[in-house]
Amino acid sequence: MRSLKILAVGIIVLWPLLAAAQSTSLALSGFEFDGSTPVEVTADSLAVDQNTGISTFKGNVIIGQGSIRISAGEVQVIYSIETGEIARFVATGRVTFVTESEAAEAESADYDLTTRILVLTGSVLLKMGASAFSADTMTVSLEDGTAMLEGNVRTVLAPSGT
Repeated sequence: MRSLKILAVGIIVLWPLLAAAQSTSLALSGFEFDGSTPVEVTADSLAVDQNTGISTFKGNVIIGQGSIRISAGEVQVIYSIETGEIARFVATGRVTFVTESEAAEAESADYDLTTRILVLTGSVLLKMGASAFSADTMTVSLEDGTAMLEGNVRTVLAPSGT
């Protein structure tokens, strides 16, 4: 009977850790795109399709806006046909995001400017100070600065002050 109580207490204590192995929520402060500052893009090539509203930057793509730097093998910028403004961008091929306080990398990234949702997929790695998080997918709401990591979540949490 005593071992059953110990097992029950162990499950109650470990349950949040087991749940965290599948998904984790956290707050992000650095992933904020500022529409009032200029965006600079460099790439090996650019193809523009006026009919679909898609511009495709290929090869060594680097995007800079304020303190944010994004690099990828290819980036598609998708414009709204109705407004002519950027509606979405999709980056593939070793995508990295670097801000003053955070850095992330993934196989691909999809940012919807209308919903302000950024989705990173494929071997996601997020570094926040001395702490690190990895997962299959990370969904970031730029509206409220929160993120959800899902699938094979692993964390290394550094003590505060390091």
